[in-house]
Amino acid sequence: MSFYGDHVLPRLLDLLLRSADTHDLRAQVASGLTGEVLEIGFGSGLNVPFYPAAVTRVRALDPAALGRKLAAGRVAASPVPVEYIGLDAQRIPLPDDSVDSVLTTWTLCSIPDAGAALAEVRRVLRPGGTFHFAEHGHAPAADVKVIRAQHRLEPLHRRVLGGCHLTRPIDQLITASGLTLTALKTYYRPGPKPTSYTYEGQATNPA
Repeated sequence: MSFYGDHVLPRLLDLLLRSADTHDLRAQVASGLTGEVLEIGFGSGLNVPFYPAAVTRVRALDPAALGRKLAAGRVAASPVPVEYIGLDAQRIPLPDDSVDSVLTTWTLCSIPDAGAALAEVRRVLRPGGTFHFAEHGHAPAADVKVIRAQHRLEPLHRRVLGGCHLTRPIDQLITASGLTLTALKTYYRPGPKPTSYTYEGQATNPA
């Protein structure tokens, strides 16, 4: 990664994504996590305070080494042990059927091949395991002006925010991986509509 990607972007994302208006959403998405959890896009550990008591261990995966330093205080204060396992969600270094839950928040937008990452999520999830997510992505078809703005802004957005796409249809990517959507809410969060259309929900790995 570049100096910007290694040293500037992790700090910028920590600042942008730690606002108080994300707390309720993080708590909602993390609720229901159990047992061995893989968090993809662990970053600066902003989800750590919201892990429920049923979580026994978290395997953390993130491409930015600086995130570990930014997360150190949150990890140290957590009763849940956190183990860093790798950098690349497209090649998760875990055995098949080895985790009970997977968590992502504002992560699938920036993985180069989100489909490959979701295929890996399905591989490492135990049958019946759950995938919990909150992601931004492609606006609904009826919002033509928003979609046009997303396509105009996306090249700049990707350069500034580490490859972050605005136009990924998160629900379609999840179902294409073979996971089964069991809960989905879509809505605009506060802020500019091209960057705030949200997919929040859960999916399971079929037995």
